[in-house]
Amino acid sequence: MTFVVTDACIRCKYTDCATMCPTACFREGENMLVIDPTECIDCGICIPECPAEAILPDIDPLATPWLELNATYAAIWPEITNRKAAPADADAHRDEKGKFERYFSANPGTGN
Repeated sequence: MTFVVTDACIRCKYTDCATMCPTACFREGENMLVIDPTECIDCGICIPECPAEAILPDIDPLATPWLELNATYAAIWPEITNRKAAPADADAHRDEKGKFERYFSANPGTGN
């Protein structure tokens, strides 16, 4: 089992989860994070750290659409282990639906 980040992270991009990860498995995109499935050790420490509740175990049926996205972008986006300020409007987007279709960006973030 591994964990995945879902579209609930898009435009929220809180980085609390990345600072807690013991294996540095988080990668940063322009407007969301993903988890590298080859680095994740299934500890689950990140789950309660995510204010957007965007992290799910890969065995959760709601995680299925995000498995490939996490694996794909984890291979090309930079590692993030440091806390960064969330976007100024993160709370306004926290419970928004359909964020992937409207806002997803394949561009990498800056990482550490």
